[in-house]
Amino acid sequence: MAIIITDECINCGACEPECPNNAIYEGGAEWAWADGTTLKGMITTLNGEEIDAEQENEPVDMDIYYIVTDKCTECEGFHDEPQCAAVCPVDCCVDDPDFPETEEELLKKKDFMHL
Repeated sequence: MAIIITDECINCGACEPECPNNAIYEGGAEWAWADGTTLKGMITTLNGEEIDAEQENEPVDMDIYYIVTDKCTECEGFHDEPQCAAVCPVDCCVDDPDFPETEEELLKKKDFMHL
């Protein structure tokens, strides 16, 4: 499953630089598929949506750091455990039960973003 940052977040920012997919953003910051990935120009996402990888998207949260679910791979293919959870001082980076994914799905997502 993807990781979510709970409202217990203290906005320390320790998680953001640890994400190999650049899936973590400060509250209120816009995000793009191209951020921290090899994706450029027009792309077709894994769910079939055609978009510009550099297009800025609305923040998921305005107040605390957030994780873009579609970019989160739980660090599969990079590390043995999600690095955001490993460095979080208040344990607010947890599994998101709304987005269950298999290891195979997570690796496919990683391969999509990092050619």
